[in-house]
Formats: sequence, structure tokens, C-alpha cells
Amino acid sequence: MSYDKAAAAAQYRLHEQDTGSTRVQISLLSARINSLTDHFRQHAKDHHGRLGLIKMVGRRRRLLEYLKRTDLVAYRQLIDELGLRH
Repeated sequence: MSYDKAAAAAQYRLHEQDTGSTRVQISLLSARINSLTDHFRQHAKDHHGRLGLIKMVGRRRRLLEYLKRTDLVAYRQLIDELGLRH
């Protein structure tokens, strides 16, 4: 249940000190969601953890909607790179 937070942030940051831009937040949430999805394949009855996962998915969805409103090109690029939206 681990993910590499530094690698997820480093790929999408806008500058060296960037830790909180929308792109970085979405990539961190996506990495965490993917690691938790693997966790729930083994631990199907972890309902409290599943609630946290659902909250993370909602937060990522809202951030993606914000990015789509403000910077459509970056939104489309991020969607393709992260493999979201089939």
C-alpha cells in the first residue's frame, strides 16, 4: 500500500518548488487512489478505508473540473498522461 509521492509530484510540477499546483495534486491523488485500489483487492471488507478512497476520488474529480475550466490544454494533457477517462 505504498506509492512514490516524490516521483508522482516531480513529473507534473511546474517549477522546482511546486508542491501544490492543481496538476501535482491530481497526480498525487491518482497515485494514492491506484495504490488503495490494489489494497482493496486484498482487503475487500475494509469499509472505513473505502470511504477515504471515495473522498479522494471526489476531490480528484473536483480538481479535474477546476483544471478543465481554467486550462483546457493542460487538462487534456494530464488526462492522457494519467490514463484517466477512457
